[in-house]
Amino acid sequence: MRSVVRRWLPIASLASFFAPFALVSAVAAPPDARAWLTRIHAAAYERNYQGTLVVSANGVVSSSRIAHFAVGSQSFERVEALDGRQQRVYRINDSVHTIWPQAGVAVVEERPAVTRLPGSRRSVDPRALDYYDAKLEGVERVAGRAAQVLLLQPRDAWRYGQRLWADRATGLMLRADIVGPDRTVLESTAFSAVELGIRPQPETVTQPLRKLDGYRVVRTQQQPTQLEAEGWTLEHPVTGFRLAGVVKRPLDASSREEVVQAVYTDGLTHVSVFIEPSDARRDYADLSGHVGATGTLRQRRGLHWITVMGDVPAATLKVFAEALQRRR
Repeated sequence: MRSVVRRWLPIASLASFFAPFALVSAVAAPPDARAWLTRIHAAAYERNYQGTLVVSANGVVSSSRIAHFAVGSQSFERVEALDGRQQRVYRINDSVHTIWPQAGVAVVEERPAVTRLPGSRRSVDPRALDYYDAKLEGVERVAGRAAQVLLLQPRDAWRYGQRLWADRATGLMLRADIVGPDRTVLESTAFSAVELGIRPQPETVTQPLRKLDGYRVVRTQQQPTQLEAEGWTLEHPVTGFRLAGVVKRPLDASSREEVVQAVYTDGLTHVSVFIEPSDARRDYADLSGHVGATGTLRQRRGLHWITVMGDVPAATLKVFAEALQRRR
């Protein structure tokens, strides 16, 4: 049985896809690369665009239809899966509605604070590139548009590199690859078609949310907490990663049991650590593996299951798992 923690990864919205690159240091990056990274961040929040986004990993390709609208300080977004089970996601600022038409279920949640990593539209994390080197790599075409290519190369083996394609005219990110050793592409996310500068249409996000009659609406609850308050501690830091936040929430709508999620970031990527009570009703087993760039390590720890997930090498997941200990 698939672990419920998989459903609690950060919402797969276009804004969250682009947002990590907002955290680039204005001091550490080369001047030209710094300017491009700033443009990428601004375009993700301020531009109006729609298109088809394709994700490729391990030979499996999936696609979604995406639209993003910025109206003043408000942000509206819709994502419709084009493959597999029908799924539609509507986001208004930090409120996210995930609609499953075939199941007749609508899940409503506030985007977790831990997914909003340090930094904002107007600030950058001064430590973001302490563990990456950034450089420009020329111009290529993506979705019929000229794009500036940037490479973010890790300085150690605890993280993957990232190669980005930014639209030359607007700065909007058109493609992002996660690259492993020898620049092997582990996972690629790219627009196959995109329209920029379109008229904002926030009603295409708000109106469907008024038509949920007949759906079972599930509202998830979460609350901020601390690892120590939940009886856990990370005994030693993992090189380059720092704590972004910790939340806990019920395992499901009818359960009194809770799962704790702690998110760690190095400024460009993040690792989630999930702690949930063991239960014979859930068919869990130890697990270790990667799907594309995303690695998962799950271990039994006494009366709990520990799951570590992130777009990082297996050795990094192992270090996190070993560092997490029950407080005496």
